[in-house]
Amino acid sequence: MKSVKMASLSVVRRMFCAAADTAAAAAAAPAPATGSRWERLKNSKAGVWFRGLATDYKEACREIFVGAWERPVKASAYLSLLGGAWVCFYTKPDQSSFEAALLERSGQLGLLSPWIRNATSDVHVQSLVKLRNEGRLRHISLGLLSLVYRADYNPDVTLYEAQCSNLSVPWSELPERMLDVGFIGHWWILDSKMKDYDVNEDEFKHLPAHMQATSPPSVQEVERSERLHKESWLTLTMEDEKKETDVVDKKQESVIEDSPVEAVQQEQTQA
Repeated sequence: MKSVKMASLSVVRRMFCAAADTAAAAAAAPAPATGSRWERLKNSKAGVWFRGLATDYKEACREIFVGAWERPVKASAYLSLLGGAWVCFYTKPDQSSFEAALLERSGQLGLLSPWIRNATSDVHVQSLVKLRNEGRLRHISLGLLSLVYRADYNPDVTLYEAQCSNLSVPWSELPERMLDVGFIGHWWILDSKMKDYDVNEDEFKHLPAHMQATSPPSVQEVERSERLHKESWLTLTMEDEKKETDVVDKKQESVIEDSPVEAVQQEQTQA
């Protein structure tokens, strides 16, 4: 009986202690907000979380500006890299720009005679036009640059080899299939192949080696050419005209002196 009474007393004591703790916690807890809706929203869990997030971002921005002020060279380098990356991303060419550039280069070659076209430019452009007509050109964007590569089939072909994803082009073969690189608004391989597209190098193969290559003129040669060009526009003076008339008269006199001798020689031959 004593043990039962002791157990019941301990239970009652625990109940009274728990009630006392609950009352103390209720007294210490802040009173519920009775303000406006905006105040209740700020004091809610979501409001407290967003306020903490805004405080963290504020501190991060402050540290960024303080660090840039303390280390301007490092901050300038990072800013230049970010600006360059943004420019590369913004000026990255797409597939439509490649097709437009390809058609423009094809039109430029079409205006030339086949005898004066550059063989390298003509073969490269014609191969790209053939792949485009067959629907085998593919474009892929890599963030800062674009790539154009060739595929084995047209995407509209219903063959099993063309539609099966397991038989698609693997990434390891991409360097071998790559046709052009687009960067900062230009397709670099196409532009390099179109260099001197109106010069047929096969026409100069029969020339000697020293005549096949040309070098820019020197400063003295340029000055001499400009001087001769300016002198060609000058009017003739009287002295020059007199010299020319004297030369013509001397030629006529020499012709007249030579004519009797030729007549005598003809008579002797006839006799």
